[in-house]
Amino acid sequence: MNDLIEKAGCRERIICDSAGTSSYHIGSPPDRRMSAAAAEKLQIKLNGQARQFQKSDFENFDLILAMDRENYQDILSLDPTGKYHQKVRLMCDFCSLYTLKEVPDPYYGGTEGFNQVIDLLTDACQGLLKYIVNS
Repeated sequence: MNDLIEKAGCRERIICDSAGTSSYHIGSPPDRRMSAAAAEKLQIKLNGQARQFQKSDFENFDLILAMDRENYQDILSLDPTGKYHQKVRLMCDFCSLYTLKEVPDPYYGGTEGFNQVIDLLTDACQGLLKYIVNS
């Protein structure tokens, strides 16, 4: 997403960050298999380190995207009053080419799973950028 934001010249007005709903990999760099897929398919280098979603993210971000329904429910559970529920969406809501409703977790699979996720997220991120720019 950050690569698309940069290419669209929107870096000054769009901030994109990533966070997980669990604490398994806090501080770790992107998965080497996902990094390899991004480099091969998109010629981009993934940066950053894992962090866990925090309640303050509800106030710091206008839109919060979950990769799957389980993550979606985990995020909503951190907002028991429902004050921020309208900010939370599924990433695949922004796909135009793919009909999957959730991003599959490629962690325990092979290279093809990571390539599929790259394709799916590219579609979703393009749709998301269009949605943001037109909002």
